[in-house]
Amino acid sequence: MLADDVYDALDARLAPVDAELRRSYPGEWFIRQPVHTVYVPADRFHADVSANYGRAALDAVAEHGPLPFAEGITARVLAKLEREPVEDLRIDFEDGYGVRADDEEDAAARAAAAVLSAGGAPTLVGLRCKSLEETTRRRAVRTLDVFLDGLGPPPEGFVVTLPKVSAVEQVAAMVDLCVDLENAHGFTEGALRFEIQIETPPAVLGADGTATVAKMVHAAHGRCTGLHYGTYDYSASVGIAAEYQSMEHPSADYAKAVMQVAAAGTGVRLSDGSTNIVPVGDTASVRSAWDLHARLVRRSLERGFYQGWDLHPAQLPTRFGATYTFFRQAAPAAVDRLERYRERRSGGVIDEPATAWALQRFLLRGLDCGALDPAEVGFDRASLVSR
Repeated sequence: MLADDVYDALDARLAPVDAELRRSYPGEWFIRQPVHTVYVPADRFHADVSANYGRAALDAVAEHGPLPFAEGITARVLAKLEREPVEDLRIDFEDGYGVRADDEEDAAARAAAAVLSAGGAPTLVGLRCKSLEETTRRRAVRTLDVFLDGLGPPPEGFVVTLPKVSAVEQVAAMVDLCVDLENAHGFTEGALRFEIQIETPPAVLGADGTATVAKMVHAAHGRCTGLHYGTYDYSASVGIAAEYQSMEHPSADYAKAVMQVAAAGTGVRLSDGSTNIVPVGDTASVRSAWDLHARLVRRSLERGFYQGWDLHPAQLPTRFGATYTFFRQAAPAAVDRLERYRERRSGGVIDEPATAWALQRFLLRGLDCGALDPAEVGFDRASLVSR
C-alpha cells in the first residue's frame, strides 16, 4: 500500500548511514593470519634467527618430550618446526631492547635493515619501535627513519608495532607520520601500516567513559592491521599483583572483550598477549610450562583470539600443538554442519546464515595455519570465502 516515494525517501535518508557502515566496517581480510608473533631484541636479530628458533624448539622436544598432544598432532608440530618455526617476527626496539645510547640504537636499526633487505626473515615481519609518549617519541621516530633508510621499500606484509598507545591522538599522529616517512623515503602511498598495542587502561576506557580503542581503530584510516594485547603492562597498570598477572585474569578478559567488539567487522585483527612462564630448566619444569602454555593458547582460541605472542623458542611446540588440536578436534563436526546447511538437510542443530559463515571462516583458518588438509575440509578456498 506504500507509495514509491516512501521507499525513495527511506533510501535517501539512510544512504549516508549505509556509506559510513561500508567505510567503517569493511569486513575481514581473507589472507592468512599468523598464529603467533615472536619478538626478538633488535641486537639479537640476524638472518638465521628463525632457523635457530626451530632448532632450539626441536632440541627441547627431544630432551623433554613427549609433547602433551596426540601422536598425529606431534608429527605435524615437528614438521612445522622444521619447515616454518616462526610465522611472524618483530624486530624489537622497545621493552625487549631497552634504552641504549643513540648511536648504538642507530647502528642496530641499520644492521637489522641490512639483514631484512637481504631476505633474512620469515614471511611476515615487522618492527616494534618505542612509544609516542613524550619521553621516547623522538627516539621512536628516529629509529623508524634510520631503519627505513637502510631497508628501502618494505616487503609485503611489513608492519610497525606501536606500543603503549593511550590516546586517539597518538594514532592520528602515527597515520601522519607514516605519510611523512613514505614521502621522505619515496615509498608508495599506503606502504606503511601499523598495529596498536593495547596495554594501558586509557586505551580501553577513556576519561569520558567511552571505549578509546574503538576510536583508535577508526582514527587509523585503514592503516591499522591489528590490536595486540599487552598482558603485563596492562595488568600492572590496573593494580594486579605480579603473582596474579596473566592472560586469563578477569581484568585481561575485560580488556580483550572490549578490543574484540571494537575490531569486529573492521578488518583489524586481534592478538592475545603472552605468558612469561617459559619452558626452561629440568624436564618437570619444562613439561609444566608446556601444559600451561598449551592451555592458555587453547583458551585464547576458544575466545576468538587466533594469534598470540611467543617469548621463547620452547613455546613454539605448544603454540602449534594447541592450535592444531583446536582445529582438528572441531573440524569434523564443522564440515558436517556446513554440508547440512548448504544442502538444506535437517540435523540436531539449526544453523543460521551467520553461523554458517562462522563455520566457513573456522575451516579457512584451519587450512591456513596447517592444522587441516584440503581433502579433510572438502570445500575449496574460493567456496569458503564466499557468502
